[in-house]
Amino acid sequence: MTTNPTAEPAGDSAPAHSWSDNPWPGLWAMVIGFFMILVDSTIVSVATDAIMVGLDTDLNNVVWVTSAYLLAYVVPLLICGKLGDRFGPRNVYLVGLVIFTAASAWCGFADTASALIMARVVQGIGAALLTPQTLAVITRTFPPARRGAAMGLWGSAAGAAILVGPLAGGVLVDNFGWEWIFFVNVPVGIIAFALAWRLVPHLPTNRHRWDVPGILLSGVGLFCIVFGLQEGERYNWGTITGPISVWSLIGVGAVAIGIFVWWQSRASEPLMPLRLFADRNFTLANIAITTMGFAVTGMAIPLMLFAQKSMGLTPLRASLLMIPFAVSALVLARPVGLLVDRVHPRYLGAFGFLAFAAGLFWLGAIADANVSVVSILIPLTVMGIGSAFVWPSMSATATRNLPMQLAGTGSAVYNMTRQVGAVLGSAAVGALMQNRIAAHLQEIAGGAAAGGQIQSAQGALPEALIGPFARSMGQSIWLPAAVLLIGVAAAMCFARPAHQVERQQGAVAEGAASRS
Repeated sequence: MTTNPTAEPAGDSAPAHSWSDNPWPGLWAMVIGFFMILVDSTIVSVATDAIMVGLDTDLNNVVWVTSAYLLAYVVPLLICGKLGDRFGPRNVYLVGLVIFTAASAWCGFADTASALIMARVVQGIGAALLTPQTLAVITRTFPPARRGAAMGLWGSAAGAAILVGPLAGGVLVDNFGWEWIFFVNVPVGIIAFALAWRLVPHLPTNRHRWDVPGILLSGVGLFCIVFGLQEGERYNWGTITGPISVWSLIGVGAVAIGIFVWWQSRASEPLMPLRLFADRNFTLANIAITTMGFAVTGMAIPLMLFAQKSMGLTPLRASLLMIPFAVSALVLARPVGLLVDRVHPRYLGAFGFLAFAAGLFWLGAIADANVSVVSILIPLTVMGIGSAFVWPSMSATATRNLPMQLAGTGSAVYNMTRQVGAVLGSAAVGALMQNRIAAHLQEIAGGAAAGGQIQSAQGALPEALIGPFARSMGQSIWLPAAVLLIGVAAAMCFARPAHQVERQQGAVAEGAASRS
């Protein structure tokens, strides 16, 4: 691999500011695009019921509106990180922003579930292009000792999106229709493009060879696993067509991922360099953030469906439930980001995962026909506190020791594992929701007809269905809660970062010198 020590060609004029002295303006500009992607994820969950009724489709298809986006997002992430290293994170970010914004308009004009799913696939590709570039710019422009504060801003974008997304979704769905949750991305995308063009710095580029076998193996593996999980309940975990069964498809995916990992250890320039995982904290942070991606995506759809179909809330009122979650995450994100540079990440991360899991277990336990709004808000606040501790501590820990020439690739790996978790969370919880609904509908007469009522009724369900549906959603929420316990275990195994060890050793040396 050869490195180009200069910035990108002068034909594309660089911003006038000195990013090496003040990297914050460029980061702020990129966070807007990252924020838009996160808003898009949360805003869709609020509109799930409206999309299902408006497009006259079923729960499986409407879950695929999220899963197709996540799948298209995660599969190309590794190569998109390489593209950022090769052509510069600024240029790849801008291309991704254009694709994402144009696909958002396509989503709004879709008039069938199939068309919407196709548009969401293109939208996911745009998100994959721009997401790794945000962390790559942080890694390459902020020194390790100041990276926690930058990650605090990155994490606060997640907190703000959790607030803005559901609120905006509720307002738009109630007043204009579900299509406007996508149309709203168009003006935001244009503004984000203008700011990024002006403020995001040009950075040195690195030439890469493309690992075509790795790209194919990772794509096939992820697709087969996610499709199998997503469609398992629909085919009763049996035959899909001919000799192809759900479990054989998942098995093919697992084998493809195994071969992918083997190939990465032998490829001359692998898509996912395994030497990145020689860093213990990078490996553990990737495991941990996978569980967070699983939980955040997995809990969103059952929570919003429960709020609208069991509690009888409008999309706007359902979105208001997320305010305590979002406000606590947003308020704490910056203080926690500053702590990341000074406090052992195992304490911050483990506390965050444990709090989030506790909130989800609590929420699932109280999901019934007679629950009050206040009772729902308390565990959501606990989850928001946990979220504020997870995002900055995990991202800073994962990227702190990345070599500069692999900043884009390492950031893409981290984002990919997070999105793999999100894809698996969407698929697994989607399958579990369908299973639990089918199981609980057997408690009442006319279970099959009741299933049709759940699909066709927008808003509150008939009284006989509210209890079974609520229990189905609550039990579905327990799955992401259980998965988060793996994140707790991973965070507890973090090693103290090198800069904290050096600071501690320096303090000990100064103390010894002062006593002598």
